[in-house]
This record gives sequence, structure tokens and C-alpha cells, in this order.
Amino acid sequence: MFEEIVAKALHEDCVFDDITSDLTIPKNCLISFEIKTREQIIFCGKEIIEEVFFQLKKSAKFKNSKLDFRILVKDGDVLKSEESIARGHGDAKLIFAAERVILNFIQHLSGVATTTREFVTKLANKKIKILDTRKTLPGLRDLEKYAVKVGGGKNHRHNLAEMILIKDNHIVAAGGVSQAILAAKKSRTKKIEIECDNFKQVAEAVKSRPDIIMLDNMKVAEIKKCAALIRAHKIKIEVSGGVNLQNIKKFSDLDIDFISVGALTHSARAVDIGLDLS
Repeated sequence: MFEEIVAKALHEDCVFDDITSDLTIPKNCLISFEIKTREQIIFCGKEIIEEVFFQLKKSAKFKNSKLDFRILVKDGDVLKSEESIARGHGDAKLIFAAERVILNFIQHLSGVATTTREFVTKLANKKIKILDTRKTLPGLRDLEKYAVKVGGGKNHRHNLAEMILIKDNHIVAAGGVSQAILAAKKSRTKKIEIECDNFKQVAEAVKSRPDIIMLDNMKVAEIKKCAALIRAHKIKIEVSGGVNLQNIKKFSDLDIDFISVGALTHSARAVDIGLDLS
């Protein structure tokens, strides 16, 4: 899933041409290091750490360099501030080559996992699943969606080919709600979801029986009204649009199945993790 991404990150950082380390650090300089948190987080990225060190060790430059390390946590662990993630000892140039690439990945992925856990905890309703979206950084979607799962969320579609999601522009281009759903039903193997902005669209959509109806940017009163109609047709319900940590609690008592939150990936703050010499 991530070998190619790690390779690109190492190449991007020119880790085999670190002029600062090459000029200032003596040959065969050995150091001990520790990667640790600087705030409470949900950790994500164990295999990334392993893969970065693996790729560096198999390279021509570092194949004979010494390196021993141990990762002390697993993905999904709740870590307090100043808690150790990994410790190791080895060639200083190799460790400094790995440092920024490792930290960039685990700070971001742990940030996504931590943000997701905050939404799940604040909602406090196991019957309603927190979903991610396709609002991900190009090239990092698989990793970010993995981090959402680590944080306790659930993945929505990974790409345009995975399921049919009829949005407002599709409805306009197709000529209406019913026309869009009926055209989509030509596919017998893909789930069909349609985005509805108001009760009128919902009333039309239920007649064509999609698998899921997304209630987009609706107020709670309108969601309740729409949900009652949708449930009568035994269709799944997703709520989307404008959901944040400040208002998610007001959705916890609704009769819905999913809440999708783009902020899990597109707005997750990188958490504070550092690598220090010990």
C-alpha cells in the first residue's frame, strides 16, 4: 500500500545527497535516538517507520550502516504527551536521512486518526458511523483512509469506480432525481447513493429506491422529517455538510446510519511528534 509512496518521499527529500550531514558528521558516527509524542494522540504509522528504515538500509549508500530500532506502540494506541513511540541506535547519517520523512508521515496520519477519534467520541453513538470522503491529498488517499479506520471511522468510497454517488450536478445534467437514479440502475453490481438538498428531492428519490440517500446541508428538523420518510422505504441514510466538532453532538439522537466529514482528511492538524537524540 505504501512502499511506492515512501520511495517517492525519500526521493523528494534527496536523502542520499544530504550535504549537511555528509559535510558535518564524521564517518561511522553512531547515535541513539527516540521518537516521542509532544501531546496526546492516537498513533498511526508503525509500518511507515519500518518501511522508511528498510528502504534506506537496502540502498547502496546505507547498506553497510549500523541500525537497530524498536517500535514500542501499535496503530490505534492512545499515547500521552512525552510517550515513546520508538527507540534506536545506529549511523547518524542514516537516522537523519530518515527523520523528516518519518515525522511528516506519522504526524499527518496520527493527526487524521486523532481527529477521527475526536468525532467518534463526541458523537457518542455506535449505531452511527463516521465516514471519510474523497477530499484527500493526491497520492495519499489509501494512507489517509487507513488512518481514518485506525481512529475509529469508516471508509466511504475510495474512488469514482467503487460505487455510484449521484450529486447535485449529476441530477441537473441527467434531467432530475428519478432520471439519474433509473439511469444508474443499469449497473447491477454497484451500490447507488444520491445526494438530496431538500424534502422534495427525497420524496422523489425514495420512489426509485436507491441504496443510500445523503441529506446534504440540512437542518436537524428537516433531517428528522426526511429520515421518517426514508426509513419507511428501508433505505440507508447519510448526513453530510457542515458537520464539525462543535455541532456533531446534535446529530447523535437522529435515526441515521452515517455522517460523512471531509475535515477528517482535508483539515486534520498534524500532531506534534519529534525525534530526539538520547
